[in-house]
Amino acid sequence: MIIEGKAHVFGDHINTDYIISAKVKNRLTDLDEMAKFLMEDIRPNFYSTIQPGDFIVGGINFGCGSSREAAPSVIKRAGIAAVIAKGFARIFFRNAINIGLLVLYADTGNIDEYDQLKINLDTGTIENATKQTSISTQSVPPFIKNIVDEGGIKNYLKKFPNFESM
Repeated sequence: MIIEGKAHVFGDHINTDYIISAKVKNRLTDLDEMAKFLMEDIRPNFYSTIQPGDFIVGGINFGCGSSREAAPSVIKRAGIAAVIAKGFARIFFRNAINIGLLVLYADTGNIDEYDQLKINLDTGTIENATKQTSISTQSVPPFIKNIVDEGGIKNYLKKFPNFESM
């Protein structure tokens, strides 16, 4: 499976309140509306710069902070195809898989804002078409890929109630 899009680069320690601020979570309940405020506190109007299929690229400890599912949910609702980072907070990583958001570990130090990326999930490579370079990512275990492909753990369990592998 290959996915292509534009990189939107953020630094280290992007916490869940940067992803979607508490002031938005406290007044809105609709995830599609909340997605319009993605990264608003650290990059105003960020939502207007993304296209469906783009990527968020982070450094270490992406998704630290609160354990609410709202953070990965609004990323997915905004149309982001995957989050690529050097490291993830464990609960964010698990919540992302649970809601069907692809998360990939990679050395993101050589990816710049708006670089065009092509991810090959079968080979575990991320090609940077802008720089004509390639980096490796950990391969996604088949059962996790299946959960993401089904749109999250709820949809997966509806289709495979005995948690069978596809």
